[in-house]
Amino acid sequence: MTLEQIRELVTADFEAVDRVIKRRLHSQVTLVDQVATYIIYAGGKRLRPLMVLLAARACGHRGEQHIEAAAIIEFIHTATLLHDDVVDGSSLRRGRETANEVFGNATSVLVGDFLYSRAFQMMVSLDRMRIMDIIADATNAIAEGEVLQLMNARDANTSEERYIDVIDRKTARLFQAGAQIAAVLGDAPSYIEESLARYGRHIGTAFQLVDDALDYQADEASLGKHLGDDLAEGKPTLPLIHAMQHGDPEQRHMIRRAIEEGGLEHLEEITRAVASGGGLAYTRRRAQSEVDQALAALAPLPDTGFKEGLSELARFAVARKH
Repeated sequence: MTLEQIRELVTADFEAVDRVIKRRLHSQVTLVDQVATYIIYAGGKRLRPLMVLLAARACGHRGEQHIEAAAIIEFIHTATLLHDDVVDGSSLRRGRETANEVFGNATSVLVGDFLYSRAFQMMVSLDRMRIMDIIADATNAIAEGEVLQLMNARDANTSEERYIDVIDRKTARLFQAGAQIAAVLGDAPSYIEESLARYGRHIGTAFQLVDDALDYQADEASLGKHLGDDLAEGKPTLPLIHAMQHGDPEQRHMIRRAIEEGGLEHLEEITRAVASGGGLAYTRRRAQSEVDQALAALAPLPDTGFKEGLSELARFAVARKH
């Protein structure tokens, strides 16, 4: 299935999420409206809310609360993007200028805070303490992941284990939370909730691994950001870590220096080293392994079109080109 075909399984729900997002974005402060709308409607695949919708329906949820839950996950994700772009000094996302580039760093941070607090207001309206517990833990883990990533920056000795720890907290945890709260809304038994939590964690990890590989092999126009952004920020992602371990001495020295100093002076040479040294292939294999585990985690769910949609979403996460 294409992503569009997966969305067709929950077309009405997906459209309802858009309406909720538009309504909940409203603020009496004009600048908040402008910035939040700018980033929310800047494109993006909306994989996280789509996953929530599919998982809730796969668990037999019949109400409307999954619509609000999907919007909550998207708001939290968007808040992290606003903060990330400020921390990273990014100027391009999804093919256009970042919010911090247009409105300034201070505004972006504060509107990110607005989106976080709005998400928690919406959670209160769901009146499910279990959901509050899951999301509170997830947002705390995301913050820890951001700090760990900052600690790893410019550190050429970052291990694969430390790198995966950042992904687990910073990216995978929100996918995990989204799938898990869908099970809660569907009043699914604990073993289903645990299975969907594993599914979310593995698909989130796969998604980030592919993202990090694309930074060294995608077409910049379709990727929607500058190639080599991770390298410019001194981020030791898995393709670089693997190349450091398996490249020749000259390549290792070049990559180490690039990580420690940042910048794109040797981007072409490093890109070739990452590819020739198997860094991209290794990262893709790791991503496929995560997808295989995500698919296995879906086994306890009843066979429905929504379960198949979750399976196809996992496959899309690793097969995408941007």
